Amino acid sequence: MTNEQLTISTLRMLSVEAIEKAKSGHPGICLGAAPMAYTLFAKQLKHNPKDPNFFDRDRFVLSAGHGSALLYSLLHVFGYGLTKEDLMRFRQHTSKTPGHPEYGVTAGVEVSTGPLGQGVANAVGFALAERILANKFNKPDCTLIDHYTYALCGDGCMMEGIENEAASFAAAQKLSKLIVLYDSNRITIEGSIDITFTEDVGKRHEALGWQVIRVNNGEDIDAISAAITLAKDDKDKPSLIIINTTIGYGSPLAGTSKCHGSPLGADNIKELRKKLGYKMPAFEVPPAVADHVAEMAPVFAKYQTEWNKTVKTYKNKYPEEYEEFQVWRKGSVDFNELDSIYEKPEKPEAARASGLRILNAIAQKNPFIVGGSADLAPSNLVEIKDGGDVSATENGRNIHFGIREHAMGAICNGLYLHGGLLPFCATFTVFSDYMKAAIRMSALMNIPVVYVLSHDSIGVGEDGPTHQPIEQLTGLRAIPGIKVFRPADATETAVAFESAWTGKSPTAIITSRQNLPQLDCTSTDALYGGYIAADSKNETPDVILIATGSELSLALNAKAELAKDNIDARVVSMPCMELFDIQTVKYKESVLPSNVRARVAIEAGKSSCWYKYVGLDGELCCIDRFGMSAPASILFEICGFNTDNVVKLAKKTIRTCSKNETLFGNKDN
Repeated sequence: MTNEQLTISTLRMLSVEAIEKAKSGHPGICLGAAPMAYTLFAKQLKHNPKDPNFFDRDRFVLSAGHGSALLYSLLHVFGYGLTKEDLMRFRQHTSKTPGHPEYGVTAGVEVSTGPLGQGVANAVGFALAERILANKFNKPDCTLIDHYTYALCGDGCMMEGIENEAASFAAAQKLSKLIVLYDSNRITIEGSIDITFTEDVGKRHEALGWQVIRVNNGEDIDAISAAITLAKDDKDKPSLIIINTTIGYGSPLAGTSKCHGSPLGADNIKELRKKLGYKMPAFEVPPAVADHVAEMAPVFAKYQTEWNKTVKTYKNKYPEEYEEFQVWRKGSVDFNELDSIYEKPEKPEAARASGLRILNAIAQKNPFIVGGSADLAPSNLVEIKDGGDVSATENGRNIHFGIREHAMGAICNGLYLHGGLLPFCATFTVFSDYMKAAIRMSALMNIPVVYVLSHDSIGVGEDGPTHQPIEQLTGLRAIPGIKVFRPADATETAVAFESAWTGKSPTAIITSRQNLPQLDCTSTDALYGGYIAADSKNETPDVILIATGSELSLALNAKAELAKDNIDARVVSMPCMELFDIQTVKYKESVLPSNVRARVAIEAGKSSCWYKYVGLDGELCCIDRFGMSAPASILFEICGFNTDNVVKLAKKTIRTCSKNETLFGNKDN
């Protein structure tokens, strides 16, 4: 057995042993894909395990994230600092080896993967970022940025629609430094893919505009390495390498779905050892393998050493560009001298229009901000003026994602995680459902991707219920770790953008299609998530009206009407629940005093998320039905978003609270 074969066997055994100890995991892909993984890490990947984050490294994304045990075995064997004990704690609480790869948990993991196909789209983002930065900073005599992006995917990734969207985008962008290794074992959980997946994946990708290379034997590491070299030679197309493998290779369960998602079991592992001729104890790396990998270490170190020399040369020859490169890498948005974003327009203005003006003011001073829309930029209003386009022939700042929301969000995750760029993307609020998985992954990884979601409510009007978001705000707010801003005017829109790019979590900025009055009472206090926009005359108000977006002006009108009946109302603007909820108890009590139970929440969306603020005695002016096709002004009236209805609800909650106080008082007596 050669050292290469022994290393592959070691990767296989470490993986299945970790899965067996955890009594949970997916051994099939680990056994089948081990040769291609070894070939990439040993022969083709530009990386330095001693410094996993050196900037010009190749990026590797395990899109088939269920094969995480194989990745962890690679990181252990190749010296990324993952220990034997880490492998032994596979899938355990607080371990560095969680069930699916997680960004920020394990050195060498570039992105959290798990939902199939997301990783391919992430890889597209990595490759796009590499090209944008290379075109920006490389010089004819000094190449600062020059690396590849690899993704390893399986049949499941190829079935997901997001993969096709991402692949189509990558081909249109001619991302030739993107190489996808397809572990084609033709088995999924339910059995052979012949019952569900009969297309020719290679021909599909050729039709999209990819170079397609086939390796018939997944055990042939020379053929795999040659295929990767051939992929690198194509300077015009992304490459898909289809590698035929056997799931569960070497085990008695090989070629069956039984080894896809369950541990092999002790007896089958014993038979696997015999088949591989592997004699080391569990979790031990053979000395010959350790020596074999140690021989590669100087090559890995040289990758970084050579790049450091390039950086030094670049710094000497192009000091200004070098300093700019450092600013881009830092990715910190400079809000100094940006007071103009808080200037109120004189006339009513849609939040999407405010957002366009604010985005451009910020982007002008921070050129590493890039982004675009799912073919809706003229409607979302997110174009960076004079920014040029990001395309195969132009290195601008406006990314035309096409009508591909699924892929767009995941591509933006990759753009951010690559480093050097801050991305945003946009679509209609109702279509945020299409990229919900990517938004969720942004939140899970705690990365500040910005989602601009326009056409925020039934104010969309004539397009009808298919385009009018109802439950989307609640759905977005239900994601842990995201900030959801629904601004009431230009001031709160500016706050939303500043919060988005000064924080470390993703932000959804929900903007209106319809014009909004510019309110004197809005302020940067919106950074607290919720604040008093118009206070009561007395220290304790009779009722509190809580509103977001276009409904804030409605709450103010209702306050004025209530005053005519000597009802003293406080109006609270709540543009971002998530920020308000993390404020101190003292602050929250100052805005929503617990002794004032008479409350009305006003928002043109589903009521579900408002009960925590209005309680059992409060009232809701929300919409729990789908909209209809009609002008926005008529829709708002039909659905009860008018002053008379808010006043009616305010009086109702006051009566309810008064009645309950009497009842409780009688009970106490």
